Amino acid sequence: MSTPATPASRPAPATAGSSGSAPRLRAPRKRTAQRRPRRSVLLTVITGLVLLYSLVPLAWLVISATKTQEGLARSFGLWFSGDFALWDNIRETFTYNDGVFTRWLLNTLLYVVVGAGGATLLAVLGGYALAKFAFPGKRAVFAVVIGAVAVPGTALAVPTFLMFSKMGLTDTPWAVIIPSLISPFGLYLMWVFATEAVPTELLEAARIDGAGEVRTFFKVVLPLLTPGIVTVLLFTMVATWNNYFLPLIMLKDPDWYPLTLGLNSWNAQAATAGGEAVFNLVITGSLITILPLIAVFLLLQKYWQSGLAAGSVKE
Repeated sequence: MSTPATPASRPAPATAGSSGSAPRLRAPRKRTAQRRPRRSVLLTVITGLVLLYSLVPLAWLVISATKTQEGLARSFGLWFSGDFALWDNIRETFTYNDGVFTRWLLNTLLYVVVGAGGATLLAVLGGYALAKFAFPGKRAVFAVVIGAVAVPGTALAVPTFLMFSKMGLTDTPWAVIIPSLISPFGLYLMWVFATEAVPTELLEAARIDGAGEVRTFFKVVLPLLTPGIVTVLLFTMVATWNNYFLPLIMLKDPDWYPLTLGLNSWNAQAATAGGEAVFNLVITGSLITILPLIAVFLLLQKYWQSGLAAGSVKE
């Protein structure tokens, strides 16, 4: 007659140090540990190649801006020539052709401040309203916004030109500013961001305390939307600053050219016979053009960092 097994007589479970299943459990960990250094090395190499690909054109631009026209022809592209002419090139860029580069720079600033600033304001207001207010036709608006994001801006350039020509707005700054006020991607981005960043309970608490919608927006909602606002502002600002095709078909007067169109006209002049003398001005003007964008990205980086860290702090 068999007796039931006592705890002392039951077989002990296999431990990490016992033979049997322990070697089979350790082997995958060793293979995983061996794969991780290889993956990290591969990712480091790929990141380094992308960084090199991004920095080499910038390095060429900075180095070439320090050369004279003769130095550009006789020296290696990624190294300095014997003469340092950066300040002379900058002075000549701003004084060439009666200082038209300064006019192009001011035009670009006008288009960015009014166009990109207005697009950001409309995106913030529209995105907050779509995220936190219920109204009839909201799904239809969502479908229209998604469809507008999918349509490239170049596809709308010709219809926009025909419409503006009938209104008599072509060859005026409004032909560049008004289309820049519409940013479907910025509206969609603020819609998604406001949905998650602004708690509905916080809005209800503000309303219970007697705050109106305008005061609630400026005192409660706007600080929470700061990272999203900065993101949309940078997107719209870069898009307006680098806008080329729309001003190309809208503007004929060089006095209203932005920097992109003005530098392209200089580049076309440098490609003609006898116009090579302005090629160093094209390079220097290109360097001056990207400096404001770099400065804005560096100044607004802290708002991105604060927005990324806001969700990781638990009170």
